[in-house]
Amino acid sequence: MRIQIRHATGYRYDHEVQSSYNEARLIPQTDLRQLALSSEVTTHPEVLQHRYWDYWGTQVTAFDVHVPHDELQVTCTSVVDTVAADEPGNATWELLEASADRNVELMRPSPRTEPDDDLRAVARGVTGSPREVALALTALVRENVAYVPGSTGVATSATDAWKLKKGVCQDIAHVTLSLLREAGIPARYVSGYLHPRKEPVVGEQVTGESHAWVEVWLGAWWGFDPTNGIPAGERHVVVARGRDYTDLPPLKGVYAGGGLQSLGVTVEVTRLA
Repeated sequence: MRIQIRHATGYRYDHEVQSSYNEARLIPQTDLRQLALSSEVTTHPEVLQHRYWDYWGTQVTAFDVHVPHDELQVTCTSVVDTVAADEPGNATWELLEASADRNVELMRPSPRTEPDDDLRAVARGVTGSPREVALALTALVRENVAYVPGSTGVATSATDAWKLKKGVCQDIAHVTLSLLREAGIPARYVSGYLHPRKEPVVGEQVTGESHAWVEVWLGAWWGFDPTNGIPAGERHVVVARGRDYTDLPPLKGVYAGGGLQSLGVTVEVTRLA
């Protein structure tokens, strides 16, 4: 599937900001399952940009604004080719143990995925092969954590969402990661986009939004969307990977001057082929 994404985001300040320093993680990745054909980031005010890949392999657009401004707009327009979902691997526990050094950072709790005693008990109560445990835990999260927009905030942790039994895709991914890692399975947080139509019509532009899911190492990385209960496939577009959301916010920065700020986000998704 060929998908075009237009992601517009930014800040509006109460009064004029003298300068700001920003990082945007909005450019889709190119890997074995996805090809980014084009990607353009524009800003208003218009400034010079610097691009680099961070520790986790995400392409970052960094830019400073040194003119007074009361609004910052950042827009990324990309075209990406994707492929259908694959099957999870059949790694043994011995293979996972042998890969522990390579995947150690994705097997330990991270700031948003630290489990409490309840989550530890749930993870340890599921047995079987790594594949069986991974599938069981992802299904368990879907059964127990409802998708309820507005029920949580950006700082909500996995334990908070588990206690509430509700959250958004970010929270559902964090709970899933917490359980998988506690069970001894390497897993990472993925952010990007999901075309909201199950059968997208070529040429139809629809309103989308940023989305989050997980990738599990079962001999190879396998993507799964626990919010929707489906493998990550051709409707999913990967932008960033990391331990949890704190490693890859779409836009972050600091500023001098100004006051309280508001953040607006719009995402438009179009299937091109």
